[in-house]
Amino acid sequence: MPSQLIQRLIHTLELGAGARLVWKITAATAVLALIFFYDLRAYRNFAAPEAMDAAQLARNISEGHGYTTQFIRPFSLYLVQTHNQAETPVSLTNADYDYAKIRTAHPDLANAPVYPLLLAGLMKVLPFHFPVNLKSSFWSYNGNFWRYEPDFLIAIFNEILLLALIVLTFFLARKLFDASVAWLSAVLVLGSELLWHFSASGLSTLLLLLIFLGLAWSLLKIEEAARESQPRSRRLLVLALCAGILTGIGGLTRYEFGWTIIPVVLFLVFFSGPKRIIHALAACAAFVLILTPWIVRNEMVSGTAFGTAGYAIVEGTYIFPRFQLERSIQPELSHALWLSPCWQKFLGNVRALLSGDLLKTFGWAGVLFFAGLFLTFRNAAARRARYFLLMCLGVFIVVQSLGQTQLSEMSPEINSENLLVLLLPLIFIFGAAFFFTLLEQIVLPLQQLRYVIIGFFVALCCLPLFFAIYLKVPPVVYPPYYPPEIQQTAGWMGKDELMMSGVPWAVAWYGDRQCAWLTLNAQSDFFAINDYLKPVQALYLTPETMDAKFISDWVDARNSTWGSFIISAVIENKIPPAFPLHSAPTGFLPDRLFLTDRARWKIAP
Repeated sequence: MPSQLIQRLIHTLELGAGARLVWKITAATAVLALIFFYDLRAYRNFAAPEAMDAAQLARNISEGHGYTTQFIRPFSLYLVQTHNQAETPVSLTNADYDYAKIRTAHPDLANAPVYPLLLAGLMKVLPFHFPVNLKSSFWSYNGNFWRYEPDFLIAIFNEILLLALIVLTFFLARKLFDASVAWLSAVLVLGSELLWHFSASGLSTLLLLLIFLGLAWSLLKIEEAARESQPRSRRLLVLALCAGILTGIGGLTRYEFGWTIIPVVLFLVFFSGPKRIIHALAACAAFVLILTPWIVRNEMVSGTAFGTAGYAIVEGTYIFPRFQLERSIQPELSHALWLSPCWQKFLGNVRALLSGDLLKTFGWAGVLFFAGLFLTFRNAAARRARYFLLMCLGVFIVVQSLGQTQLSEMSPEINSENLLVLLLPLIFIFGAAFFFTLLEQIVLPLQQLRYVIIGFFVALCCLPLFFAIYLKVPPVVYPPYYPPEIQQTAGWMGKDELMMSGVPWAVAWYGDRQCAWLTLNAQSDFFAINDYLKPVQALYLTPETMDAKFISDWVDARNSTWGSFIISAVIENKIPPAFPLHSAPTGFLPDRLFLTDRARWKIAP
């Protein structure tokens, strides 16, 4: 009867499978709405140099140019040139030979390969339109540039990774605790402003977070299998190999992540059963096997295991402050590995982490996590997962403190050197578990007040994301990046011509032209590239350089700084006679400067 069918339908929607379906549809709609409003009001184009660097590298790979870069670091030229000259027999030396590999495609020595390769695959699948779109209302605003389409597509890809991270966090929390902790942990990840900013940044952080949670899951499976009455040796060995492989893939996503092999090995030694040494050795072997081909490639190209990234420990020390090392064409490396500068760098950075940055990264859930360290869990898996988390926390604090460079100064939280953010989902899980432990101790007059307290805690943790969406910000990251102008200036150059800029990562990504990083001075270092490696045929300076510190970066004439050059060019309207670039278009000064060898804009199509 129709009445019976209607009653069954209502019962199904209220209590049966239909209720679960309606709830899932509602939750999915809410998540999609959050993505829509975040991208509409809080999304910004790329601001991190590492994001643009990885994206331009991915484009080169997708277009069949191999693992080569258009972002030319003078220090990379030095490493490649020194290695090739050492490998070339004396009888074959030739002054015209391209030892630095700059006249053709220059090999990239700064980026780990997994994320650029993944982006290259994305560029093959999706229709990436690299020219700036000023016609569509979404990409432009009143005819002016607003959003850069490739930046936005990469952000959408990372937001999909964020959704996968939420699901994985839910299942991991449910495995360790219960459904209540799982739902709260998933909501905290969904409402984390920091993770949303990373998803829109274009960095590899979301991919690395997925790898890290996958690694945690495999270690928990190992611990669970080892506690069985009759552990299966083959399964434990396979899981140990998986843990080593995931650690290796993470290390090829971001080199610093490779140090995670230390807590992985310690976890296997402590909790993987009677054959713990074999499992630890298997994980190490898999880890080394994954890394070895890439290390061999770097050795063949530059004579170093990790290229320019291997010198991050000395960047930011008093020997090489700021970006001095990467901008050096003839660096003095004899004192680079002295203990004193590295130790001072470590102490200064670890002090900043422990005095505020740590809790700033983890938020309110981090406060509960650290308070919950005094709590003993009855669940052995939860206890041992927390041991792994604490071991990773100690390793990441040390590695991040030693590997931090000027990139962290440019963007204190949203940068590729932030390793602590990888612990955020696990911190949320244990923080949520301690929250429910405290909640169980409270005697409430009404059971419904429990949901009020939970809602208040969620709102407190998610307020920063609410404010980020409510306080709408323009997506244009200017200063210093304005893609239409970068594409315009790059369009005046030929495909095989070399530019130089203070933002070479942006010229390489938005302009699709080979661009060297501004050398340390405007005389000897500049001419070391221009006269002996490849002519520099355009100089493009943005507010990143023009707004530099006046005394330290501009008027230190002892080193012939670019600041002195800018003062002479802008204020005195005088270019040094020996400098090869004298032509400048109108409309750039005073906050930008473009110099080239001839008036290219007059003949540009």
